[in-house]
Order: sequence, then structure tokens, then C-alpha cells
Amino acid sequence: MSQLKISRALISVFYKDNLEPIIHLLAKLGVEFVSTGGTQDYIEKLGYQVTPVEKLTGFPSIFGGRVKTLHPAIFGGILYRRADTNDVGQAKEYGIDAIDLVIVDLYPFEETVEKGGTEEDIIEKIDIGGISLIRGAAKNFKDVLIVASRDQYSDTLALLQSKKGASDLADRKKFAAMAFDVTSHYDTAIFNYFNQGFNIPSFKKSIRHGRTLRYGENPHQQGIFFGDLDDLFEQCNGKELSYNNLVDVDAALNLVQEFETATVFVIIKHTNACGVALAPTVKEAYLKAYQADTISAFGGVLATNKAIDLESAAEINKLFFEILIAPGYDDEALALLKSKKNRMILVRKKELNEKRQYKSILNGVIEQDLDLKTDSVNNLKVVTRRAPSREEMSALLFASKVCKHTKSNTIVLAVNGQLLASGVGQTSRVDALQQAIKKASSFGFALKDAVMASDAFFPFPDCVEIASQQGIRSIIQPGGSVKDQDSIDFCDKHDMAMVFTGIRHFKH
Repeated sequence: MSQLKISRALISVFYKDNLEPIIHLLAKLGVEFVSTGGTQDYIEKLGYQVTPVEKLTGFPSIFGGRVKTLHPAIFGGILYRRADTNDVGQAKEYGIDAIDLVIVDLYPFEETVEKGGTEEDIIEKIDIGGISLIRGAAKNFKDVLIVASRDQYSDTLALLQSKKGASDLADRKKFAAMAFDVTSHYDTAIFNYFNQGFNIPSFKKSIRHGRTLRYGENPHQQGIFFGDLDDLFEQCNGKELSYNNLVDVDAALNLVQEFETATVFVIIKHTNACGVALAPTVKEAYLKAYQADTISAFGGVLATNKAIDLESAAEINKLFFEILIAPGYDDEALALLKSKKNRMILVRKKELNEKRQYKSILNGVIEQDLDLKTDSVNNLKVVTRRAPSREEMSALLFASKVCKHTKSNTIVLAVNGQLLASGVGQTSRVDALQQAIKKASSFGFALKDAVMASDAFFPFPDCVEIASQQGIRSIIQPGGSVKDQDSIDFCDKHDMAMVFTGIRHFKH
């Protein structure tokens, strides 16, 4: 029969929180406990008798606890097949009793790494016996129920309560799958720790938190997010974030994080900024950002790095938007913003700190370092006779930060602390510039004395020529073209300033 009743349980865990109700239920059902060390003490303090592992193996815990359960008396009781007459005969011959339930977790390897433990501490947190017990019990799921994490305690308790200490084959197979999820994640973490500095070319990533999205990029596509959004945000209002929402939120936060101290407001549409501004207050920054493109802002994703007060919220509330992200909200501001039930209002708890990015492509995956280079005065090289003024230099660095987070080919036009327009995702740099000029004009911006940023070098002087015709007097670009001198010569002839960063910021 597929339903099996538990009569003997091996329990040995590092984390004992929320284990007590399971212990009480198993004891009430007459289940025999087998355990060792701290878990044995824990069960005995609850008032129940425990068979020590050492009594079954004939060995004490040795080598500083490295070897406790690695013995045929334990693994035989887990792995022998109850429906196999040869296995049953051998178990009887060697006096090995069946173990029907294994509750084992793993030493906190990842936590020790994250806390900056010494190499010795980290190595000692590589579990050997525990992971072997989990794998053994999961392999023999036809006869054994395996519980491999404290995250599974509530489901375990519910199962044992509903089926009076028994489990079905489907139950055991599901718990086995969850167990292998735990062990594979654990091994991935260990490999990635050991692979630091060696760069063995093996792609191993494991994220155990996931949520099914309403759909993917389009309604006919399925979508899942793997990660812990609750670690980043508290959602105060609105529906669940969609696939496209998450992509735009990522773009918004990465751009906001470029501005460490100044108050910044960002408006994102399809991962590109249609409004970015710096100002003394959130309200002023929002109004300047919105001014850059009052059409694209409709239905956009909004983000700032400062708390939102009521005065700012009153202005923002006039706009139809999808998402607003801020590190905090005044009570009255939040109440006003929540007046539209579908608006997604997020409180950002922490900054993004990822260092690598990857995506599926062709029949594999590509991985790279994130573009964490931010242009600064220290890495700029003035290549023209005229150097930018202090105000121009500030505007150039502002424009460069926006440019870095915009789809290539891109040109960004700005003044100090305000995006005027950008040309995004164009097949030529001239097209990107023409798009930006047209857009700036449509929203009433004169480009005289504005600055221009480019994500890559100018292969010809055509862009600086067009910029000059619009009154743009200062340019920032990576440089590196064999025809750089043509652009430099044009700038010198027309009293324009140009700086090279030496860093390209393609974004595809």
C-alpha cells in the first residue's frame, strides 16, 4: 500500500524552532525517537524517551562531531527497501530496524559565509552526515518520509495531523523533491564559495524563493520570479507586481542608486528614463522629472531616494502611474497615494547589491559583471582646448549617469540636475541624437548651453556637428574611435568642450 504509518523517527536538527509541536504529535502517536547531541537533549527535556544514535552504532560521536550517524545501523534503517525480500532479510540478519521518518537539517553554511566567518568556521559548517541522511531518505521515498528544512515543519505537522501519523506515496515523493531542492542549493553554495578565485567555468545558481507571476512579458507567456522581494520591499498598496513591473522596478532602482546623496526623482517607461531630476525637495525633483516628458510619464514607474511627504504626494497623486518606490512615506502622504487601489506603493528597505548578471541566450546562459563603473571627475580627460566650466562638468556627470542606464544606442541631453530628452535604442547614434532633439523641442526645451552624453564613441564628427547647431556647448563620451580627432577638431573650431571617460556604457 502507498500509505505508510510512521513508527520510528530519526531527528537531528540544527534549528529547533517550531519543532516542538511535531515532537508532541509523534509521541502521542507512539513513534520511537532516535537522536543524538543537542536534539536528543531537546526531546528528552520535552519529557520523551530517546534512543541515542550511539546505542545503535556502537560508536560515540567522534572527530569533533564530524562522524555521528555515518553507520549501516542508521543508513541501513533508512535505505533498505521494505518490499525487497533480500533487503528485508539482510536487515533482519544484521539487526537493523526500519526508520520511517527522517527530520534533519543542514549546518548553516551560507549564513556563516554571509557573516564573514573564518575559513575554518566555514569549512566546519559543511554538513556531511546531515546531507547524506537527507539524500538517503529522499532516495528511498517509497518507504521513508524526509523533512529537510525547518521551512517544511508546518506542512509536516499538517500532514501528520490529517493522516494520523501516516503519509501517502505522493506525499513522500513531494517531500523528497523538496529535500533534493535543499541539498542541491546547499552544494551550489559550497561550490561557489570554493570557486572564488579559481573561476572554474561552471554556471551554478540557486534561488529557493519563487513566486508565480500573473504572466510573463505578454499575457500568453508564463512568468516566475525567483528571489525574495520581501527582503527588498514592503508593499503598502496595489496588485501583485508583474513581470514587466519587476523589470522596470529594477531599472528604476539601479538608476536611483547612482545618486548617493542628492535628492533624485526618476520616471521609468519600458526600462528607460523619461524623466530624471535633482532638486532640494522630492516635490521639486518630481516636477522637474515630469516636465521632461509629460506624455511618457503616464503609466510609468516612479522612484526616489528620499521619504515622500504630503506636499510631494499631492503633486504625484495627479499623475496616473503604475508604481511608486521610496524609502518611506509620511502617514498622510501614504493615505493619499493609496486612494487608487491598483497603484503599487513600495517601501524600499535596502539597496541592490548584486555584482553579477546573467540571462538565457541561444542554448545557454551568458554571465557578466554588472556595470558598476560610474563616471567621475577623476576619470575624465579633457580633450579640447576649452575645458568644461564647473556647472557644465556637473551637468555632464549627471547626463552620463542617466546615459549609462539607457538602452543603446543612446544620446542624453541635459542641464545640471535635469534630463531634457534622450534618444534610446536606436540603430545609429545620429538617429538617437535626432530623436532626443525632436523630443526636447516637443516639450519646449531650448538646447542652448545644454550638455550631451553618449554611451559609446562617435565614429564620425556628425553628432558633434548636429549638437553644435542646437547650441550644445559641452559633450561627454567614452572616446576610442580612430576618428576621435575629427570630433575634437570640430569642437575646438566651435569653442565646444569635450571630455573622454574611457569607459563605454553599452546597454542591450
